[in-house]
Amino acid sequence: MQWRASHILVKEPALATKIMNELKQGADFRVLAKKYSTCPSKSKGGDLGWFGPGSMVQAFENSVKTLSVGKVSKPVRTQFGFHIIKKTGEKP
Repeated sequence: MQWRASHILVKEPALATKIMNELKQGADFRVLAKKYSTCPSKSKGGDLGWFGPGSMVQAFENSVKTLSVGKVSKPVRTQFGFHIIKKTGEKP
């Protein structure tokens, strides 16, 4: 299985909550990624491209597996910070 996802990575849980609230109010994920994310992927609106099992840290991968395509996760904590993940694709 392979997945495609975008994410917004931030250090502070309060900022992750603020971003979630903006998304719930209809903000564009790509715009928020460019504005807030600390990951280099922010220049691509948070797009991480396609990846398979074992490519990402476990908590991130577990979240992507459970999301439906087009859906956004609650903040996921890893050693890198707090990720808000949007699943954008899935293929066998």
